[in-house]
Parts: sequence; C-alpha cells; structure tokens
Amino acid sequence: MKLIKRIFSKEFFKRDFSIALLAALLFSMIFSLASFEAKCQELRTNILRLHIIANSDSAEDQEIKLKIRDELLKTSNGLFESAGNKEQAIKTVNENISVFKDAAQKILKEYGKNQPVNLSIGKAYFNTRKYEKFTLPAGEYDAVRVLIGKAEGKNWWCVMFPSMCIPAAEKEHKLTDAVDKKSAEIAENAPRYEMRFKIIEWYEAVKNKLENII
Repeated sequence: MKLIKRIFSKEFFKRDFSIALLAALLFSMIFSLASFEAKCQELRTNILRLHIIANSDSAEDQEIKLKIRDELLKTSNGLFESAGNKEQAIKTVNENISVFKDAAQKILKEYGKNQPVNLSIGKAYFNTRKYEKFTLPAGEYDAVRVLIGKAEGKNWWCVMFPSMCIPAAEKEHKLTDAVDKKSAEIAENAPRYEMRFKIIEWYEAVKNKLENII
C-alpha cells in the first residue's frame, strides 16, 4: 500500500517528469549535433584544400613560402573553371603537377635556393580554420600539399576547390559550388554554431590522435 502511494505521489511524478525532460533534452542535443556533424562531413568530403609548408620559420623561408603561394595561385588561374566537383579538380592538379612544381622552383631559384619541392595530393588533418568569409570544421580533408625543403616551418592553406583563394577567370566561386546550401550556411555563419564547432574540433582531435596511435 505504501509502495502504491509512493508511486502515485507528487514527488514521484515530479522526479519522473524531470528525468524524462532531461532525457528528451539530451536526445535533442545529440540529434542536433549528429545533424551538424553530417553537414561538416559534407564540407570535408567535397572540398579540396591547398596546404603549403615552409622550409623553416626563418623570415626568409616564410617570405619564400608566400612568394610560392602567389606564384601557384597565379599559375592556377583559370585551370579549375571546368571542374564541377572535387574529383575533377584533383584530376586537374594531377595533370599539372609538373607545372606547379616548376612554378615553385622558379621562386626558389630567384632566391638562390637549391631546395626540393614535393607536391602531392592526399589526406591531411586540419584544425578548425577561419577564413574571411567562412569557417571550415576540423577534420580530415583531401589536400594538395606543397612541401618546401625540410617542410619544418609554419604553413599556409586555403580552399583550392571550389576556387575560393584562386583568382577566378570567369566567375566568383562559392561554397555552394561544392556543397548544399545548409552546409555552406554553417560554414558562412560560424559564430552562430561556435559551441558545436568546438565540440566537433575536440572530437576530431581525439579521433585523429587515436587513429595515429593505432
């Protein structure tokens, strides 16, 4: 009898309601974060990044890195106009690797440097990166990597496809050239999703470390 009274008491229902409310709130947060992560993954999947790493952190090597950046962007001008997706952009890079290497070596020769330039396309981990008009979430992306000399210096990176940092010959490129409107909206309005970006960055950093250990 006491058990029945306890079950139907106000205190029991209050506690039960609070637990249910908390569970519903937690489920809603998890669902929202999962949806956000799915949109972040679309950005990672469909974007091609450019990553240039300097020989060292000396003032001269950092200057050379930026000069090589400018030369590569100038060389890339117009090359990606016909690329409709990341795969086509990667194909364009592969077809012009020697052109890009020659452009980089040209700058090194101007500085009297005899350093190798390794250029490759592969997976690379990036932290959350804020650009002028958008933010890209942390995680693993396909990237064109340009390693100058020992590649021990600070790096520079941007988005190669869609051509957000490469001068466009015919049109202004947008994130929606590669991803849907919702994914682009998240990247272009990062302050609105600041906490979720931080959670995703923490999760991706832990995942990346575990994968490297394994």
